[in-house]
Amino acid sequence: MPASKRDHLLATAECLFYEQGFHATGIDRIVAAAGVVRMTLYNHFASKEALVAAVLQTRHARFIASLDAATAVAPPGQATRALVDAHGRWLEHSSQHGCIMVKAMGEFAEHSTEVHALAISAKRDLLARIETAVARDGLDHHADLARRLFVVLEGSNTAVVLLGMQPALSDTRAVVDALLNAARSVSS
Repeated sequence: MPASKRDHLLATAECLFYEQGFHATGIDRIVAAAGVVRMTLYNHFASKEALVAAVLQTRHARFIASLDAATAVAPPGQATRALVDAHGRWLEHSSQHGCIMVKAMGEFAEHSTEVHALAISAKRDLLARIETAVARDGLDHHADLARRLFVVLEGSNTAVVLLGMQPALSDTRAVVDALLNAARSVSS
């Protein structure tokens, strides 16, 4: 089944925003790449800011669904590891150039409180997912563990750009393993 024009616009805009930046990508570039006229875009999105918000919401929903799917089938005691591995797969397949939410926070901090708040909310949502996984693994009595894991995963978003995919993912797994092993040894 072919994608709707709205979905096609979202996918095109997401790719362009991610690769070129939000402010550097104009409406004319988006409609040309999508093969539609301006009016088609504005029939689906009231403004460029509304398109940016929809792109971020749609991408975040896919990301969170991938984390939730991984943790849902994780064996007992392995929800956090499953989440971390799902995050790594997301980086490999969808986020080789850093985090689009961080890019949005940077570009919209002074320009759009709505878009900036949306990106912040997405990061809080990730932290909540980590907290849930840690609790499911019985490690939630380590108050700082989820926050530290969050910092490691966020760091991996940038490390991928600087170090390359495999070194960044390998180092992320090593740090996560060290944090989880330390938490488990204190619990024993």
